[in-house]
Amino acid sequence: MVKYILVFALFLSFLHATELGIDEKLGDKVPLDLTFIDENANEVTLKELMDGKPTLLTLNYFRCSGICTPQLNDMATVLSGLDLVEGVDYKVITVSFAENETAALAAAKKKNILASMTRSFSEDGWRFVVGENNSSKILADSVGFHFKKDVLSNGNTEYIHGAALIALSPDGKITRYLNGINQLPFDVKMSVLEAADGKVGPTIAKTLLFCFAYDPKGKKYIFVWEKVGGIVMTSIVLLFFIWLIRSGRKERNHQKKGENDE
Repeated sequence: MVKYILVFALFLSFLHATELGIDEKLGDKVPLDLTFIDENANEVTLKELMDGKPTLLTLNYFRCSGICTPQLNDMATVLSGLDLVEGVDYKVITVSFAENETAALAAAKKKNILASMTRSFSEDGWRFVVGENNSSKILADSVGFHFKKDVLSNGNTEYIHGAALIALSPDGKITRYLNGINQLPFDVKMSVLEAADGKVGPTIAKTLLFCFAYDPKGKKYIFVWEKVGGIVMTSIVLLFFIWLIRSGRKERNHQKKGENDE
């Protein structure tokens, strides 16, 4: 029995170690009283950022060398063609979860993203903010967004994380997840309209991409093996745990059979 408990504990530790990605919390509400620092270096609450509008939320970091920029660029393309009025029909908020990023970085990222759009987009319609008093982590946890800090050999910090567009109702209820970095305009529009009514919808695009890390020495992106390796190790431990249970049962049955034969 002791060996079974030890193996099961090991299995649970692998599950905890590989907890990355999105743990969907449809129907839950985010804390609207969280405070952030916006692109103008002003303190603002999440409630003020949302302004009573259905909101599209992304969690990124502005120095990201992986999927953050492609995700935001795709959003810029989609929102450029969306036949809804930003700041009136909906709001967009991009929150940095990196603990050391600044309002200046948020402003620079916002400027680049809005400049890439094919039409004039209201600056108040898409806000870029950084956390204050751990607010970004609290918000990430409230929507089930998990990430992991990774310090590279050159001392730079990267984060392993997924990409998702999360729809919130005006009162902060999580109504839909759109996973990945490429979204269809119809899906985004429906997410906004459903969020406006507080209607919880099914997740769109179950495939969740993960951030690649940048290797400055080789000047290339490298795949983060933690996710794949973790899944493989977890599967091995689980199979081994099942094998132990079955072996124990067979051993007990064999012993009982021997006793009966005697």
